[in-house]
Amino acid sequence: MTTTTTTPMLRPLFLARAPLAAAPLLLLSACMSLAPPHELPAPPVPATLDAPAPAEAALAPEPAGPAFVLDARLRTLLGMALADNRDLRVAVLAVERARAQYGIAQADRLPTVTATGNAARTRTADDLTTAGRGNVAGQYSASVGLAAYEIDFWGRVRNLNEAALQEFLRSQDSRDSARIAIASDVMLAWLNLDADARRLLLARATLRARQQQFALTQRTHALGAASGLTLAQVQTTVDGARADVATYQAQVARGRNALALLVGSAVPVNLLPPNVEPALREPTAAQPQPLPQGTAPAGEPRTAEPPATATALPSIAPGLPSSVLLQRPDVRAAERSLAAASAQIGVARAAFFPSISLTASVGTASNELSGLFGAGNGTWSFAPQIRLPIFDAGRNRANLRVAEVARETAIAQYERAIQAAFRDVADALADRATLTERLDAQRSLVDATQRTLELSQARFRLGADSYLAVLDAERSLYTAQQALIALQLAEQANRVQLYKALGGQWQGVATQ
Repeated sequence: MTTTTTTPMLRPLFLARAPLAAAPLLLLSACMSLAPPHELPAPPVPATLDAPAPAEAALAPEPAGPAFVLDARLRTLLGMALADNRDLRVAVLAVERARAQYGIAQADRLPTVTATGNAARTRTADDLTTAGRGNVAGQYSASVGLAAYEIDFWGRVRNLNEAALQEFLRSQDSRDSARIAIASDVMLAWLNLDADARRLLLARATLRARQQQFALTQRTHALGAASGLTLAQVQTTVDGARADVATYQAQVARGRNALALLVGSAVPVNLLPPNVEPALREPTAAQPQPLPQGTAPAGEPRTAEPPATATALPSIAPGLPSSVLLQRPDVRAAERSLAAASAQIGVARAAFFPSISLTASVGTASNELSGLFGAGNGTWSFAPQIRLPIFDAGRNRANLRVAEVARETAIAQYERAIQAAFRDVADALADRATLTERLDAQRSLVDATQRTLELSQARFRLGADSYLAVLDAERSLYTAQQALIALQLAEQANRVQLYKALGGQWQGVATQ
């Protein structure tokens, strides 16, 4: 014990300075913040709404996306999407969060050792001392110890750690599901954009052919060889084609925006599907104008043919075993949830048994800082605590039932995940079984309508039939060609659907 006295003259000065000495500490604690500054990231979009997309980007020297993707441009886009897509970034951060939570659960299995140091200086008022004079006392201590460490006799902490581990693994499976979903969405958006570009090219070529026919009909009408009805009928075909061109132009623009959102940045032109670049280069056809007097179009206007389709994935080999469905990330995630629910039953059962926790420390203490580590000043404490449940009004039993029901629910969800996976694959295979026949039939229909149009044009030129038959044949051919593009897109989209239904397991099950 250290005693310090103050004279009556200095006592008011000392009492007045004490709050002033503490003021800087209070001000510092009020102004300090360890939180990071609030900063918004730069918007990941161009500075202007009408900014053009980059013209070129280098193709990845090695497959950035899945190696089984056939088109190098699409592989590069998939690599960009897996790196920059914001939804996938959220899934990756969820894995990091679950990893940190698992680290917390692991730490609970070991004691937490902390070092503490205390220093106290107190002054006793004059009226509270027997001598009538105030005194100042000091006390110092330093110790190392652990607090409330639970001895895990019944596996409560171990099962909590297991549940956290399964949650961490489940988050990884959810991230893999997100990767597969993002890759599938990018491939579908890329294929849809290619199909829209093919529709646009077909519509433009059809418009050019109909403009030529309209110019020819104008000429023959001026010479008196075609009626005004025929001229009006040809005009309707031109206007219909112009409307289709404008519609597909908008669809191509929307498709590029959708692809940019999935990729996470503007898509360079050379990474777009093969039919998009010529569709972007070709200007919109203008309003048809009559031919100059004394001229005529060279030959019969030719009908348009749809351009070739893009290919994303190879075809799948037949005879897949259903066991591959167990490797789907969503099925694995359901399995992790079931394992976590089983561990929670162990936690609930452990609540029925006594729990023992330890609190202990060892250190030194003194009333003088210089004697803190002197001989004879060592201290220690050991305080075990046992907790035995006696009466809890059925709380533990209810918690156990909750855990058991949660496990039964997880079993049902696991079984449903397998059934849903089987249905996804079965539906995709059912569609695939008929797509080849539907494509063959549609190609035959396009050829037949093409011949019908040629015969109708020949009969019209000979005067054996009206132009109405030619118009009907043209519409039928155009409709058949558009349907062929839709079927070719459906066939490619079916491969992507199978890729997603199989959980991304395409390597080794696909054939060229």
